[in-house]
Amino acid sequence: MFFSQAGARPRMWEASPSEYKKWVEVFKACDEENKGCLSRENFKVAVVMLFGYKPSKIEADAVMSSVDPNTSGILLKEFLDIVRKKKEAQLYRNEIRHIFTAFDRHYRGYLTLEDFKKAFKQVAPKLSERIILEVFSMDVLRVGTRHAFASPQCLP
Repeated sequence: MFFSQAGARPRMWEASPSEYKKWVEVFKACDEENKGCLSRENFKVAVVMLFGYKPSKIEADAVMSSVDPNTSGILLKEFLDIVRKKKEAQLYRNEIRHIFTAFDRHYRGYLTLEDFKKAFKQVAPKLSERIILEVFSMDVLRVGTRHAFASPQCLP
């Protein structure tokens, strides 16, 4: 989609006090030995509890490689930062999905060039058709003949 080309990024988001409290409770529940940090396996359990999925090996490796080697795991502060970033990314993907769905009037799961033109006429009526065609063409070269919904990280 064109969002990834434009460099759109998730906005900073702050957790509500109750959500923050939940994150801390999950951290404490997963810190089985009360060491004040989460091991790799405990981190995976915490992600399952908060987000409903088990992190991949790649995701767990990335998180663990960012941990201070002088500690024996992920400290609470680091954990809260990781969870906040994951929540921001989740909200961003949901926002993109919502926008895409608004323009997918026929509920096909993709946008044709005509759908794309109609969408741009609604949100940017003064944008030239040439630019709309260029944006559509750039992304079509990357993902095929239609614009299907996929989060920007999934696109080649």
